[in-house]
Amino acid sequence: MFIVELTYKASLARIDAQMRAHVAFLRRYYAAGNFLMSGRQIPRTGGIIVAMADSRERIEAIMAEDPFCRHGLAEARIIEFRASQHADDVPSRVTQP
Repeated sequence: MFIVELTYKASLARIDAQMRAHVAFLRRYYAAGNFLMSGRQIPRTGGIIVAMADSRERIEAIMAEDPFCRHGLAEARIIEFRASQHADDVPSRVTQP
């Protein structure tokens, strides 16, 4: 499993200009089963993606497709971890704004 921390390197106006393409990217990898959850950081300095893949190299390749990263608007920091425990009610705890 992976935590991907996106840190914006550009103005929010430039980020917002690529938001539609970024959301399409997210949807693609939710549908593929790689992304589990994602959202903006507070304050809005970037975002977080919780992801799954067979390897770090696969997550790196996926993130290279993100329009934010591809256009130099954000930097992706990838943290790999082994999920050894989880709450039984995780789905009921996750809320959408």
